[in-house]
Amino acid sequence: MSRRSPRRAVPAPGAARPTVTVCRGCCCGTPKVPRLDHPAQLEDLRTSLADVALVRRVDCLDSCEYANVVVVQPSAEGRAAGGRPLWLGLVNDPDAASDIAAWVRAGGPGLVDPPDILDLYAFTPSRRVRQGLDT
Repeated sequence: MSRRSPRRAVPAPGAARPTVTVCRGCCCGTPKVPRLDHPAQLEDLRTSLADVALVRRVDCLDSCEYANVVVVQPSAEGRAAGGRPLWLGLVNDPDAASDIAAWVRAGGPGLVDPPDILDLYAFTPSRRVRQGLDT
């Protein structure tokens, strides 16, 4: 019998709600990023977005130099409006998670421009890494 927890369903492309992917792997969500309550950050995102977005935890997004990484993927409506995933790194401040949650609650990628403060966290991962998230 496997001791692994059951896999959660990966949202299909064009999911009805935005998806917020929170990295909690080899660097993100660990003591390698000090002075942050990692479980509380994840729980705060889940609680504040419970009715508007799917918040999922993944082991590693392979962008460790940007730990903690959060990726916000658009809803089907946001994608149809031109929205694309926004990769955010160094999300090591409770206010950053609150800013992300407020943006997603307002509509997220494609429907509402992110607040200017999130420009400080935005980065473009390698194509190899981006393609891995979409599979």
